[in-house]
Amino acid sequence: MSVDVHNHVMPTEALDLLRREPSYGVDLVGDEWVGVHHIPFTVVASFYDPAAKLAQLDEKGMDAAVISCPPPMYFYEVDTDDGVQLCEAANEGMEAFCRAQPDRLRWLANLPMQTPDSAVAAYRTAVEHGCVGAAVGASIAGRRLDEPEYEEFWSVVEELGRPVLVHPAFNEFYAALEPYYLQNVIGIPLETTVMVERMMCAGVLSRHPGVRLILLHGGGFVPYQVWRLAHASGVRPEISIDADEVRRAFGQLYFDTITHDVEALQYLAARVGIDHVMLGTDLPYDMATPTPMETLREAFDGAALQKVCCDNAAKVFDLQGLRASDPQSA
Repeated sequence: MSVDVHNHVMPTEALDLLRREPSYGVDLVGDEWVGVHHIPFTVVASFYDPAAKLAQLDEKGMDAAVISCPPPMYFYEVDTDDGVQLCEAANEGMEAFCRAQPDRLRWLANLPMQTPDSAVAAYRTAVEHGCVGAAVGASIAGRRLDEPEYEEFWSVVEELGRPVLVHPAFNEFYAALEPYYLQNVIGIPLETTVMVERMMCAGVLSRHPGVRLILLHGGGFVPYQVWRLAHASGVRPEISIDADEVRRAFGQLYFDTITHDVEALQYLAARVGIDHVMLGTDLPYDMATPTPMETLREAFDGAALQKVCCDNAAKVFDLQGLRASDPQSA
């Protein structure tokens, strides 16, 4: 079985709300998204149509997906009522989306993180309705996930026992990355790295050892530079944790396969451990891995391929009842 854990949807229920309510600041001109959070892009059918999503999975040779809303649908800058309304529509839509093919689709809750109390309540409700985890941004309208106001949220994440996929975005602070799309090419991996190392330094992962984070785009620069933080923790007074805490917290991290390079993917698995890598594509965006299964078969075989394609995701997300096939077969 092959399970894509980084696969995006924009449910019809949420899109309809955005069309009705000008307070979100989005223009949906036909199938074109114009407005906040992203450069203009086409809202293709696989964002909102389960049949198109399943056809895309078939085309890419994948059995199943854990779907989540992309950062353009987080809307952390709007007021609490609008944020809650949008997340309710998105979560109801994803639940319905997965009912179209329950042996192939699971979903991650979209949460109104601008108000931690509302995020906690929304997450508990989403778990009751069958989500297998949550998806949140790496920053919250300029605030950071390690800040004290999110302590209760991480406590509830640990209590509920489901992983959190953290999607980098909103890296507008890195002005030098314009105009060459480096906001995405460099800024996205950098934002993941900033988020994780702040979580480590603030002791969030140490206080909540049951929290598991899914990092995207191969984990940004984290797998290759986190030991610089471990070294700094022993020589710099600004850092209150020690190298052992960095190493232990590193074990709470899981990484998708989006490296756009087979050798980098192989190194990622060697560095973080094959049990901590799982298939992710970023479909249906244009930065998605174009041939995910071919790439994985080039990088891995045997038990390693099985773990990356399926077993790791099944264990971390507690997936049951999904369609199975042999990832070794072309």
